[in-house]
Amino acid sequence: MNHTELTFGLDTFGDHTVDAAGSPKSAAQVLRDVVAEGVRADEVGIDHFSVGEHHRPDFAISAPEVVLAAIAARTTRITLGSAVTVLSSDDPVRVYERFATLDAISDGRAELTVGRGSFIESFPLFGYDLDDYEVLFEEKLDLLVSLRAEGPVHWSGTTRLPLTGQRAYPTTSRGSLPVWVAVGGTPASVVRAAEYRLPLMLAIIGGPPARFRPFVDLYRDRTVGTDLPVGVHSPGFLAATDAEARELLYPHFKANRDKIGRERGWPPVSRADFEAEADAGALFVGSPETVATRIAAAVTDLGVQRFDLKYANGPMPHEHLLTAIELYGSEVIPRVRTLLG
Repeated sequence: MNHTELTFGLDTFGDHTVDAAGSPKSAAQVLRDVVAEGVRADEVGIDHFSVGEHHRPDFAISAPEVVLAAIAARTTRITLGSAVTVLSSDDPVRVYERFATLDAISDGRAELTVGRGSFIESFPLFGYDLDDYEVLFEEKLDLLVSLRAEGPVHWSGTTRLPLTGQRAYPTTSRGSLPVWVAVGGTPASVVRAAEYRLPLMLAIIGGPPARFRPFVDLYRDRTVGTDLPVGVHSPGFLAATDAEARELLYPHFKANRDKIGRERGWPPVSRADFEAEADAGALFVGSPETVATRIAAAVTDLGVQRFDLKYANGPMPHEHLLTAIELYGSEVIPRVRTLLG
């Protein structure tokens, strides 16, 4: 791997946050705060800023392209993407058109990451049957890939009426949108991304990152002769010291994870669980020195070209998130580059 190609991003789902006094903020204020966070990420030199799509009460972002367009109007260099767009419950034609519009507004800085999503609220909301979970994603990804050529599309499947030469508009000035495929670590998903020759984004949210190396190797074996990048998305948080970062993050991380856990039958997160993930798992939390060292190790172990930190994890106040963004851009990224030579 050529480490000069390594890039760094930030991801958020727009978690509903609290103010400094612990009172919940409105969704409207959370969305305005996310825009400010994207602007700050651009100012401190981060390469990518991505927002996730959800349709539930604990996350404020249901329309990533609208949030990203607001950030685009106030930034100049950072790429703007989704993390992820739930393609299974959307229309690939409209997805492509919305992101092509964002690409125009941002002067060529839009990118799209698609996935099946780890939440299912969008399926009944938009009238899709969960029994079609697999075929919806497979067919819609196939159509999205066809749309990337930005010419007449001839496509047929079982989940929508066929296209017989129609085109999506606007087209992009660069001729196509960058599209990544996000996977949670199943071989079939990795192979699908490789077959379509799309960059791979690994969502590593638990356990040692190095355990995902077989998926990177599988992808590389299936894309020999290409220079397609592989990225990692993992949660984390930064403060001046390790102790401060962990103390600030733990109650918010636990609140978020326990709420989801109650829905899915997981046991509550203990402080020992949290510390184990922070020590050697998928939680990149601590001082800039600590987080930089752990990111450098993960990048080396996995042989990836991009690292995205999911910096918002639960109802953490906006002011602490801004500090984490500043530390990531001004201290962590330079340290990682130095460590990797």
